[in-house]
Amino acid sequence: MSEQHTPRSLIVTFYGAYGRDFPGPVPVAELIRLLGAVDVDAPSVRSSVSRLKRRGLLVPERTATGTAGYALSPDARQLLDDGDRRIYRTDAPRGEEGWVLAVFSVPEPERHKRHVLRSRLAGLGFGAAAPGVWIAPARLYEETRHTLERLQLAQYVDLFRGDHLGFTPTTEAVGRWWDLAAIAKLHEEFLDRHEPVLRAWGKRAGTPAEDAYRDYLLALDSWRHLPYADPGLPAGLLPQGWPGARSAQVFQELGARLRDAGKNFVHSA
Repeated sequence: MSEQHTPRSLIVTFYGAYGRDFPGPVPVAELIRLLGAVDVDAPSVRSSVSRLKRRGLLVPERTATGTAGYALSPDARQLLDDGDRRIYRTDAPRGEEGWVLAVFSVPEPERHKRHVLRSRLAGLGFGAAAPGVWIAPARLYEETRHTLERLQLAQYVDLFRGDHLGFTPTTEAVGRWWDLAAIAKLHEEFLDRHEPVLRAWGKRAGTPAEDAYRDYLLALDSWRHLPYADPGLPAGLLPQGWPGARSAQVFQELGARLRDAGKNFVHSA
């Protein structure tokens, strides 16, 4: 298993891709089988599930037959639903859509929450416009609101919508707000890892279920972090030769070829 694909991340990816389709909690034995297909051993599955349970993302439940299983918590479902809008987004941003600004102020006795806020906003795709002022495309407002409310951080933040009016041209300003070179490198790493997989599938006549499941889950596990690092800026604000459009295309083509076939493996037991 690649160092990129941790057991905990793969479990979250599995629930996002297939776990929500289960008619009830996913049996522990099934989690072990399905994660074993991507080289996660049973002890790693159990320990990772325990961590996700402590974080409030998975809840233990009995299946209809009385066996032990795990279901998504309401917070986890909201998290995955918000993520779907980014991960499976197929339309490219058109023109400047405006911005959402997050301005926060944390009292000195609670200063440890400043780091939490900064890391959460960065994890949502915000760039730092100034100390305590973070910026992102306006379409990220709803998810930002859900996240801050879920983490009980909303009381420290004011959210605004607006346009960038000057004085630096927006094409230059985004280079200050985000590390575009680092984001481009993430896209290139995704392409290096998964574009050869897509080419290989293009030469295959059939789509074996287990192979499809494995390759799709690994691609999704790599891809799902990218739309959070990359805020999805319009092409006119990005450097020439931006690799994001190609990496999105590769992910979409892998999903079209493999996702449904992988579902057959998930439900093959």
